[in-house]
This record gives sequence, structure tokens and C-alpha cells, in this order.
Amino acid sequence: MENNLTIIDKFLDRYWLSSGASQNTLLAYRSDLKLFAKWLDISLTNINDKDISDYFTQRKHNPATQARILTCLRIFYQYLVSQKIINNNPCEKLHHPKQVQKLPIFLNIQEVGQLLDTPDKKTIFGMRDRAMLELLYSCGLRVSELIKLSYHNINLNEEYIRIHGKGNKERMLPMGEMAIDYLEIYEDKSRPFLLKSGQTDAYFLSNRGTGMSRQNFFYIIKAYAAKAGINKPLSPHTLRHAFATHLVQNGADLRSVQLMLGHSDISTTQIYTHIQNTQLKLQHSKHHPRG
Repeated sequence: MENNLTIIDKFLDRYWLSSGASQNTLLAYRSDLKLFAKWLDISLTNINDKDISDYFTQRKHNPATQARILTCLRIFYQYLVSQKIINNNPCEKLHHPKQVQKLPIFLNIQEVGQLLDTPDKKTIFGMRDRAMLELLYSCGLRVSELIKLSYHNINLNEEYIRIHGKGNKERMLPMGEMAIDYLEIYEDKSRPFLLKSGQTDAYFLSNRGTGMSRQNFFYIIKAYAAKAGINKPLSPHTLRHAFATHLVQNGADLRSVQLMLGHSDISTTQIYTHIQNTQLKLQHSKHHPRG
């Protein structure tokens, strides 16, 4: 019989091919499965639902972590069923723990303006960074989608951008005029210098002339937030939240926002109506005579 690590690797290979899952998801699933296998100390194919329940009871995961691990195990054991390695999925009777929904941190319109105005537009790196921030906010991209952009994904004349999102699903997004203006500046005055004498299809380039990394961009946006005096725990995802929140606040219908964000389920998008309602309640409490 195959050992646990071999079974895990085969599952992850198949899952990646069928779902187009991101590298981060695959790494998280690999870690979850290896920890579970180590705790079991028996074959992953010889367990029942009680073993999984006991695992969660002893490990005392928080609800969000438990939900992620249970999702991983459910997909893993469904794969084993499909391969006729086991007969039944031991996760079928298990339910996700109830979670308190946390509203994402986002910037108001003034704070977004402060952040976008921070890069020095007279420098090569400042032109690049301003273009990245403008595009991120204009289209509500995931940071992984931003840094994976290829040169042929962007057509400034058509004013649309082609995105390959989660599960390799493609969507076409309109770009705002401000984003287009700064992308033109980047293409004309910054990218050729960053490219140096090399050749790459990556759209946004690092100082080495190669594609921008997720970590590098994370440090960039954190530095600009500090320079702009924004005292909120920011990440590249913050501008995606701001994009969606500002659209909803200004009357965009939820279905359109869902399509632009690339959410497969509209329930994921509905969190932005909760943000709007929270903001309205705060404004009412602050400004109404009897608030």
C-alpha cells in the first residue's frame, strides 16, 4: 500500500490539474494533510469521521483554520473515493464551525487618494508603482492577478484588461481613465528602462528586469501607506476591498461587482453591503441629533 506522503502528492497533482488552484492553496493543503497524517500515525485511508472530529478536538484550531482544514480533507477524501481507494468520504457528516464574519479593512476615498499620490512620478520606480496601484484600485485585482499580468493581457486602446483568475477563469475588466494614463506613462518611460536588455512578457517588472514578486509588492504598498500617514494594517488586498466597497457605496449592483471581482458565489460579494451598512450606521450615530 502506498504511504501517506505518496497519496498526498498524487492528490495534489490531480487537484492542481483539475482546479487550477494557486501555489499558496496547494502549499496550505500539503501542510494540512501532512500534519493530519502525522497526528494519525496510521494510513490516511483507514479512518472514519470520529478520527477527524478527535483531531479537531485535540488540536483546538480556531473556527477559520478548522473550516479550511475540513475543506481540504473533504476534497482529499472525495478524490480517494473517485479513485476507488476508499468507499465513503469520512467528512460527509461533518459540518463547518460557525464563524464570526470579520469585515475586511478598507480605505475610504480620501485615503485611497493619499496612497495613490505617494509614489514619486518623476522616478522610474515611482512611475511603475503608481501604475500598479492605479490598476489595482481601478480593476479590483487580486495581487496574484496583478503580478502575473502579461504584456499581451493589456490593450490600452481597447481600455480593457484580460485577467486569468482563480481556477484559470478568464474575465475582461474595464480600466478607468486614470489607470490608463499611468499605464501609458509606465510603458513609455519606465518599463523600457526596467527591461534593460532582457526580454520578458511580464508586464510589471522589478529592478532586476524580471516579473514583480508578491513579496516585493507587499513591501512597496506597506512603505507607501506609512509614507502617506495611513495607520491601518494594509495589504495589497486592501485596495481590492476599497474598489468593491466604493462601487457598492456609489450604487453599483452586486451582480456586476461579483463579476468584476471574479467571485464564483455572490454570497462572497455580499460582505461589501455589510460594510456599507456599518458605515451608514456609524455616520448616523455620529451626526444624527438622537443617534
